[in-house]
Amino acid sequence: MKGVVVGGTRSSVGKTVATLAILRALREQGHDVQPAKAGPDFIDPSHHEAVTGTPSRTLDLWLEGEAGLRRNYHRGEGDICIVEGVMGLYDGDCSSTAMVAEALDLPVVLVVDAKAGMESVAATAHGFREYAAQAGRDVTVAGVVAQRAHGGRHEQGIRDALPDGLDYFGRVPPRSSLEIPDRHLGLQMGEEAALDEAALDEAAESIRAGRIFDAAATPPRPDPTTVGERTDAKIAVARDAAFCFTYPATLERLRERADVSTFSPLAGDALPDCDGVYLPGGYPELHAETLADSPTLDAIASRAADGAAVLGECGGLMALTESLTTTAGDTHAMAGVLPADVRMHDRYQALDHVELRATGETLTAGADERRRGHEFHYSSADVGDDARFAFDVVRGDGIDDGRDGLQEYRTLGTYCHLHPESGAFDAFVERANGS
Repeated sequence: MKGVVVGGTRSSVGKTVATLAILRALREQGHDVQPAKAGPDFIDPSHHEAVTGTPSRTLDLWLEGEAGLRRNYHRGEGDICIVEGVMGLYDGDCSSTAMVAEALDLPVVLVVDAKAGMESVAATAHGFREYAAQAGRDVTVAGVVAQRAHGGRHEQGIRDALPDGLDYFGRVPPRSSLEIPDRHLGLQMGEEAALDEAALDEAAESIRAGRIFDAAATPPRPDPTTVGERTDAKIAVARDAAFCFTYPATLERLRERADVSTFSPLAGDALPDCDGVYLPGGYPELHAETLADSPTLDAIASRAADGAAVLGECGGLMALTESLTTTAGDTHAMAGVLPADVRMHDRYQALDHVELRATGETLTAGADERRRGHEFHYSSADVGDDARFAFDVVRGDGIDDGRDGLQEYRTLGTYCHLHPESGAFDAFVERANGS
C-alpha cells in the first residue's frame, strides 16, 4: 500500500478539509483508499471514515513505537494510504508529522494557506522543504495543496512560482461550507458534521489525485510479531455516542484474543455475558442525564462488585465514578464504582502524551511495567481519601497528584488512553480470562 502524509505549515491551516478532499478525489478515480491520522486524535479519523467508509488508522510513534507504527500502517487495506498530520509539520516532541513521515519513509503533501498569497505560497513550501535538510531530517516535501485558493490567475500564479522539485497537487477553494464546526473537545465528529457534499465534490475536483498517487511511496515492512494465543475470555465493549473514542486497532486486538460483543449504555442495553467490560472515551458529559437513568450503568456496577475486569478510559473513567457535574452545574449520578466525583470545565485540564509506571499488578500492566498513551480532557476528578491508584505518572498529569489509574475491586479507570501496541489490552484480556 503506497502512501503520503498530509502535513501543514501550522495548526488550523486546513489539513483535515484538504485530507478529505484528497480522499474523495482518489476514490472518484477508482482507488481503494485507506485513511490514517498521525497523532492520537479520535475526531479527525471520524471525518475520514465518513468520507471513505473505512476506519482510519492511528499512527503515533509515542503510542506504538516505530515497529508498531509500521505494523499498524500495514494492517490497513487499499492501494493508497492518506495520512493526515498533526499541528505544523515539524511541531511536537513525541510524534510530530515529520517524525511519522520519517518512520514510514513517506513523502509529504504540504497544505499551505493561500488566502492572500501566490509567490509567498511557493516561498513557504520551499522553506519547509529546505528546513528538513538543514535540520538533518529525512523528510521529503513533494509538493503543495493550496488551501483557500481561487482558480484562474490565483491558482496559476502559485503553480508558476513553485520551484523545481515541488509539485502542485491542487487547491481547496475558499468556501464556508468547507468548515467543520468546533466543540469543546475540538471539531465535531464526522457523523455529526459531515461536510456539504457539493462543496466537498468541488474541492475534490480541484485536487490532482493522479499526481498524488504517482508521488506516493511504500513504507518498509516491520519484522512480524506473534499475537498472544486466543483466550476464552468474553469482552463487552461500550459503543455509542457517549463512548465513541476507540482505535480500530484496539477492537482488532481484542477480537484476536477474545470473544467481543458491543453494547450501548445510552440505549439502556443489557450488559452482555462477559468476563471483562471496556468503556472507552467519548462524550459522557453530553449525555449525563441519559446515563444517570441507564440500567446499563447499574449492571456494570453490579458486575464490578462481583469481580469482573472493568476498564474505563477517560470518558469511561468518568462514567464509573460517583457523579458527573456539567459546566452548567447539573450533577448526575454515575455508576458509583470508583471513589471520585468528576466536574467538567470550560477549558481543557490536560493535553499531552503520557507515560505511566505501574506500582503493582493491575488490569493493563504488571508491576513496574510502563505504558505510553495520551490524555486530553476537560474534566477533573475529586478523589476520596481512600482512593487507590495503579500508576505513577512519569509524563503527563493523570488523575490526582501525579497518579493515574483509580482502582476498586478489579475495576481500573484512567485518564490515559492506550493503544494496543503498548501491550495494555493483551494484559486486560489475560486478566479478564483469569490469568
